[in-house]
Amino acid sequence: MAKELSKIYDPKATEDRIYAAWMETGSFHADENSEKEPFTIVIPPPNVTGKLHMGHALDETLQDILIRTKRMQGYEALWIPGTDHAGIATQIKVEAEIREKEGKTRFDYGREAFLEKVWAWKELYGSNIINQLKKLGSSCDWERERFTMDEGCSRAVREVFVSLYEKGLIYKGERIINWCPSCTTALSDAEVEYTDQAGHFWHIRYPFADGSGELIIATTRPETLLGDVAVAVNPEDERYKDIVGKMLVLPLCNREIPVVADAYVEKDFGTGCVKITPCHDPNDFEVANRHDLPHILILDGKARINENGGKYCGMDRYEARKAIVADLEAGGYLVKVEDYSHNVGTCYRCGTTVEPITSAQWFVKMGPLAEKALAVVKSGEIGFVPERFTKTYTNWMENAHDWCISRQLWWGHRIPAFTCEDCGEMTVSREDVTVCPKCGSHHMEQDPDVLDTWFSSALWPFETLGWPDQTKALEKFYPTDVLVTGYDIIFFWVARMIFSGMEHIGQKPFGKVFIHGLVRDGQGRKMSKSLGNGIDPLEVIDKYGADALRFTLVSGISPGNDTRFTMEKVEAMRNFANKLWNASRYVLMNLTVTDAALPPESSMTIEDKWILTSVNQLIREVTDNIEKYELGIAAGKLYDFIWDRFCDWFIELSKLRLGSDRSEDAQRVLVYVLTCIVKLLHPFMPFITEEIYAALPHEEEGLLIRAAWPEADPALDFPEAAAVCESVMAGIRAIRNRRAELNVPPSRKAHVIVVTGRPAIFENTEPYFVRLASASSLEITDSTPDNAAAMAGAVTADAAFYMPVSDLVDMEKELARLEKELAKAESDIAFIGRKLGNESFVAKAPAAVVAAEREKLARAEDTRAGVLASITALKK
Repeated sequence: MAKELSKIYDPKATEDRIYAAWMETGSFHADENSEKEPFTIVIPPPNVTGKLHMGHALDETLQDILIRTKRMQGYEALWIPGTDHAGIATQIKVEAEIREKEGKTRFDYGREAFLEKVWAWKELYGSNIINQLKKLGSSCDWERERFTMDEGCSRAVREVFVSLYEKGLIYKGERIINWCPSCTTALSDAEVEYTDQAGHFWHIRYPFADGSGELIIATTRPETLLGDVAVAVNPEDERYKDIVGKMLVLPLCNREIPVVADAYVEKDFGTGCVKITPCHDPNDFEVANRHDLPHILILDGKARINENGGKYCGMDRYEARKAIVADLEAGGYLVKVEDYSHNVGTCYRCGTTVEPITSAQWFVKMGPLAEKALAVVKSGEIGFVPERFTKTYTNWMENAHDWCISRQLWWGHRIPAFTCEDCGEMTVSREDVTVCPKCGSHHMEQDPDVLDTWFSSALWPFETLGWPDQTKALEKFYPTDVLVTGYDIIFFWVARMIFSGMEHIGQKPFGKVFIHGLVRDGQGRKMSKSLGNGIDPLEVIDKYGADALRFTLVSGISPGNDTRFTMEKVEAMRNFANKLWNASRYVLMNLTVTDAALPPESSMTIEDKWILTSVNQLIREVTDNIEKYELGIAAGKLYDFIWDRFCDWFIELSKLRLGSDRSEDAQRVLVYVLTCIVKLLHPFMPFITEEIYAALPHEEEGLLIRAAWPEADPALDFPEAAAVCESVMAGIRAIRNRRAELNVPPSRKAHVIVVTGRPAIFENTEPYFVRLASASSLEITDSTPDNAAAMAGAVTADAAFYMPVSDLVDMEKELARLEKELAKAESDIAFIGRKLGNESFVAKAPAAVVAAEREKLARAEDTRAGVLASITALKK
């Protein structure tokens, strides 16, 4: 006998138990010694500080669908999990904690003691996000879990840094970088987000030193004039050709600066004169270098004016701006102020406005690396899904600047550069350097900076497989097959993984990049703390189960596009899970066969052949959709098939045979189709399908997670029989719809006359119409009844269906009901008409109230017209 399912599916009582069974049986583990074809995904490592949010839930659900499908299809499927050390985020969090609890800073502890604090914090909280991923049902190979600062990854990072340095692709130099005054560290270009901010253009007089006049300079940052070293004009600008080389007096500073000619200046923008502040603007930096101008840095790490700012020293940048503008106005230098909206760079992490400043930093030379990374995409070896993101990637790579990789933090991979305090010799090494190779001194100081977090995560596809060692896992599972990620980190992560794989392994890191969108709220807004519209996935799982959450997230999505999330959708998917559960219980309660063998074709009914043909089509289409990353389409097809074709049609049709001498045939088809369904649905809703599968009879041993993916069987395609069944179903639908229009209860039976030129279709179908269309009997003819005009009719492509009105409606009762409804409608019309006919009411009542009354009148008139039409039709 089949195993019974509980009356109600309870995710809380099921999911943890099933996940534990998967873990105990090693169901997630991939064997590097296997002869199976590999299929590999690396998880985009969530921050170790992280908490599961809807973006994570979508990302992991999509990956889990792919990996579970491939595992069932017979691949050696590996999904590598892990977390990222998240340099800035983690350090900020730990600093905030010791500040709040102990009133201390990291400097009070010192570097080593502070890092001990961070590691302790990581050990305490770092597994939270992993445990939350498990609650979602993620089938990662947890035996291979990695952390970007574990010993193996750290060795890989050091090897890459030294290798690139030895090739001349990493260098240290004084250049303009993006600086976050709040995080007090350098940022790469990709870590700067630009937002439109309201600002001003301050127009300032710069007088000539010889008293011969002045130039008007417009700037959005007047405080930076403290670092001006020149004013530039375009060499082709006729207005200024005679002043190039002349000296100006810098307002408030009494310092002379020259006028230089440079093609960078746009003649038609502003006054055509541009102040040059090389330490605080990347374009000015280049101009200054071309003209051999000095560099004057005026801001410190907290964006306060430094010792080069004279009396403004120590002021915050915005405080200094106010003071400088006031002094310019008092000195007669301020000409005018204009409102101006412009793009301002902000820190991706904290939102603080960044400052471009010159600083000695470490950089990766992007030119040679970008060439390889572009070639592998342009050749088609790596493809983006959807393809439009290829352009996004290409544009960024073609315009990539050298990547600033050093960060002024303590938490992270420390830069392996060692400088001799005695002779100044710098050594970059795979091992720590304690003795200067040049002078023999033991006074060696390691560079205090750490590497950008993205430097280490760029190596993720191969460092997680044991590189730089040539491991079996690396040989088996690299390159990986697909990367699943959001479009917001194409620059941060995807591009860097591609050029890292090409440079260090000589192979692409993955074959496909599957891009998904963001999860937004029901109004289409991005979920955020400030809006308070975020939804905790764990709370959803606790209330509705992981399957309902997963199916909600994937339903209706398309690659690259954002999706909206509402609790109403979650409830609908919970109801879908319950529908499947109840259908499965029905099948099992009526099951007496102990195997899943199908009956011979000669014993199959048209509905058997129809559902078997339909499930074949479902297998083909869902498999194809998953291969094309059309996971939302696949989910929609599964939902429609299960709810409509299987539950609402086939199960109902099967009831005609269950309990009869043909019961076993119906049972076998029910079990076969249900087994196919739970297999196809398993990657999307793994918990409930695993539970149902365990109760079904099947030849395969073990859990569903390792069962074989269903394959369409051409021997079970019955297109002609399926077409006949579809025609019968279309007739039943048409009759149901007509009865619904007439408000006929299902309990009221009616004789059905089928007028058709294809009578063979409807032979032996009376039981279907009796059970599903409330027919009392079925009559098949090729001629229209003489009194057809007085009958209720419905039409399909193959037949017309007629039912005597007297079978459907008690004429006297229905006329009485309609007369009563007509009287109410006429009473409403009269009452509202009097109200609207009162000029005082119309004049004094609010416009909205009057409009509402007019709508009521229109509705009542529509009701009267409809009731009159029904009375007329009945009397005929």
